Amino acid sequence: MNTPLPNIDLQTVYYALAAVVLPFTAFLVNLFISGKNSKISGWVSTGAILVSAVFAVMVFGRVWNSHAIHAQQLWFTIGQTPVYAGVWLNNLSVLMLLLVTVIALPVHVYSTAYIKTHENNRYFTYLSLFCFSMLALVVVDSLVLLYAFWELVGFSSYLLIGFWFTRDSAVQANKKAFIMNRIGDIGLLTAIIILFSQYHTFDLIQLFGDNGLVVKSIIKNDRWIGPVSQIAATWQYVACIGIFLAVAAKSAQFPLHTWLPDAMEGPTSVSALIHAATMVAAGVFLLGRVYPMFNIQELDALAVIGCFTAFMAATIALTQNDLKRILAYSTISQLGYMIMAMGINAYASSLFHLVTHAFFKCLLFLCSGVIIHEMQHIKEENQLDIDPQNILYMGGLRKKLPITFIACVIGCLALVGLPLTSGYLSKDGILIQSFEWAEGRSTWGYLIPVGIMLTSCLTAFYVARLIFKVFFGKFRLKEILPDVHLHISDGGWQYTLPLIFLSLCSLFPLFSLNPFLYEHAWLYKGFVPSNYLARESIYHTIIPVIINLASVFVAYWAYAVYIQQRKLVFPQTSFLFRLSYNQWYIDAFYRKVIANAAVQLGQVLFWLDRNVVDGLVHLLTKVTGWLSALTAWTDRYIVDGTLHLIAAIASAIGNFFRSFQGGKVQYYLFSMLAVILALFIIKLLI
Repeated sequence: MNTPLPNIDLQTVYYALAAVVLPFTAFLVNLFISGKNSKISGWVSTGAILVSAVFAVMVFGRVWNSHAIHAQQLWFTIGQTPVYAGVWLNNLSVLMLLLVTVIALPVHVYSTAYIKTHENNRYFTYLSLFCFSMLALVVVDSLVLLYAFWELVGFSSYLLIGFWFTRDSAVQANKKAFIMNRIGDIGLLTAIIILFSQYHTFDLIQLFGDNGLVVKSIIKNDRWIGPVSQIAATWQYVACIGIFLAVAAKSAQFPLHTWLPDAMEGPTSVSALIHAATMVAAGVFLLGRVYPMFNIQELDALAVIGCFTAFMAATIALTQNDLKRILAYSTISQLGYMIMAMGINAYASSLFHLVTHAFFKCLLFLCSGVIIHEMQHIKEENQLDIDPQNILYMGGLRKKLPITFIACVIGCLALVGLPLTSGYLSKDGILIQSFEWAEGRSTWGYLIPVGIMLTSCLTAFYVARLIFKVFFGKFRLKEILPDVHLHISDGGWQYTLPLIFLSLCSLFPLFSLNPFLYEHAWLYKGFVPSNYLARESIYHTIIPVIINLASVFVAYWAYAVYIQQRKLVFPQTSFLFRLSYNQWYIDAFYRKVIANAAVQLGQVLFWLDRNVVDGLVHLLTKVTGWLSALTAWTDRYIVDGTLHLIAAIASAIGNFFRSFQGGKVQYYLFSMLAVILALFIIKLLI
């Protein structure tokens, strides 16, 4: 575990900043300097991520299990509260820094051959921005900066998912991903506001750190117990719900998981990066960063949701025929493992599985990219109208793509969690600790470990189904069209070298010299107490392995033996099959209920806006016009008329009396006589 360092190691901080900034430099070079169709764009980005990986290795060597480093500088103030911007390097951040760069490097090399020349510059510009966003996200020490780069990761993925913007499906997919993630972003922003209002700081060290430790926790009854936050209970729950929404959106957990399968519309190399170490990993990373704020009840909720998501996604993957969608649902399922592990206090195992999953899932996506690329070549060469991602058109490809076949088998073995692979070590830890967590609880508590065990069994089945349908038997397209030409291969070194590298990283020696005990893995030891005692027995690992092997055998019997008789082992008319094939109808529910309700609400609001709001505005306009006309008439005929009448009367009176001043004496005498006569008459009348 990390211990505090009195003096800041600025050299390590500079190395970390260099690792972060280099992809951004490549982004600027490709954006402003490289030509639109320049082939050099790919190598600019690849060179930048290579050097970034070197710096990440140096930072990792200096910080891992050694000391935590926190360097910050005053950014701005809110009233009397200073807000700092800085870097927090501990076991979690340097592990993610290394993982992102090491995974991104083979993806970049692969992409230099995978992406066509005329799309080269734009693709690598987006890819470099994506890597920069994720690298910055994992090292910042402030919730403000974390939120900024969290948003930038989402924006970068939006650009990459919709990379082929001329396809309507790609445009719809990136919009869906963007909207789903906005829901999570609202939750994260709410949590940040609550935390700041309670503690008056955005500093992650002050909020969640304890002398530089990743997890502020205590050991009680051999379990990790997160401390109850000091926030008032109601606000604490709201903040945790906000964090969960953010995690569920980024890491594709129920109920915000439906965007990830649609994100397969982006280039396969992008899918490899998103599913391995960037976007979907950001949710688990965030959970690791803020882990101390969750109390026991909230962790239990995480365990239930993670377990359900893992099981649900595994059942959906059983019946999918799109190669990339199978892997996408597999990712959702494995992320469910990680969230569930966090919920059962298996913090170290969750992060361990995050890292191992990154390697073998990236490997599987790159393998699928080779397969789809060659199927697309067959489609174009023979002028066929087929879906190159549909595994029903494949079969027997192991002879044509031997390197891809071996790499894909290694990745699938790691995904299943069979011995001698890295996936075995990380999944074994989660399975064992789930049963330990259930001990002492009610019978309902065992639904979590049983559900995860069943999910592991389903994983073995759909993975075996994929292998048998793609690589074994006869090439089914040739059975339909005997004259089809097959001129395919594994491709050049830009394809094969990343596959070989990731295959080696998916085996056990990278993490532990003992292939059977996860407690001996160096990564696991980095997140448990120094006095932790490892098991010396592998008894608990035998049953999961036997169950998974049995599941693989059932898949072999169903798809490699029995199917040769042209019979379907599993009826495709049953309710369970339709439930799985239609993805539990969740996406359909969102479209028909939520989306339609939103559209109808929009239409109602549009009607109200046009007929009520605009009508009221127009009515007020008319009333104002009428009032103006009435006011003008009143002003002209009443006010001005009264003034003109008074003036006319005054003028008439003046003229009348002026007529008596003509200068003739007889008129004056006559006037005097008339006045005296009038007075005399009045006197008589009175």
